[in-house]
Amino acid sequence: MLLALLETMRPRQWTKNAFVFVALIFDKKIFDLPSLVNTLIAFGLLCLMSSSVYIMNDLSDIESDRQHPKKQLRPLPAGRLNPTVALAAGVLMAIGSLAAGLLLNPVFGLVLLIYLVTQVAYTYWLKHVVLLDVFIIALGFVLRIGAGVAVIEVERFSPWLYIFGGFLALFLALGKRRHELVLLGEGAGSHRAILEEYSLDLIDRLIGIVTTSAIVAYSLYTFLAEGLPENHVMMMTIPMVLYVIFRYMYLIHVRHEGGAPEEILLRDRPMQAALFVGGIVVFLALYVLS
Repeated sequence: MLLALLETMRPRQWTKNAFVFVALIFDKKIFDLPSLVNTLIAFGLLCLMSSSVYIMNDLSDIESDRQHPKKQLRPLPAGRLNPTVALAAGVLMAIGSLAAGLLLNPVFGLVLLIYLVTQVAYTYWLKHVVLLDVFIIALGFVLRIGAGVAVIEVERFSPWLYIFGGFLALFLALGKRRHELVLLGEGAGSHRAILEEYSLDLIDRLIGIVTTSAIVAYSLYTFLAEGLPENHVMMMTIPMVLYVIFRYMYLIHVRHEGGAPEEILLRDRPMQAALFVGGIVVFLALYVLS
């Protein structure tokens, strides 16, 4: 049962919480030990809180998940995990992470509380409201960035990163909706009622808008944000951002993936290579050449 509970906590999706490191990296605090420790603690608490939300989602979607070709294998719909045990674990993780977050930093604790409240609202209401469902998913990523800002003393962090992160999260959320429509076909509505409000044409149009906006937002960040090298070397990271977005679109439209962004990140070698090269360029620009 412990293994089933761990699976329900979805450790693969903890990669999403890496957004908490955005402030640490781009504010040039990666070698500042107190900031690094605080960010690592914040990452751990975000993993606990997000896991409690995943458990809550699975509990509320047991019946619909049994209609999904892949989600029916999850511990709760498959009957491998007792719902009472899952509920107790989820409540304990939510309360524990919130209490520890408030002790770490009151603002960080507030961010955790907002994340929990919005995710509860999503689970029981907002996931049934067209367009708002994907906005709430994107808000979760923006809150992760904000959590990273809250636990360190930022000096150079740019609001452009919030905007870029929000558009990037919308891109991922829309890609997931597209994958569900393609995978489930005419039975999409029986698994998730909100899918009846979407069409492939609408989602493709929205993806076009948010990808363009994300690229523009990041490009503006590289040469308008304060605290960046005056030689604008950060602009050299734009091709890597373009490649990662284009690669993800290729996986969505050609290979019909996108249902689990964290699995793509852990599996797709070209995307990993682009992120690695981009990370090296960011490091050189911010920590060596500035």
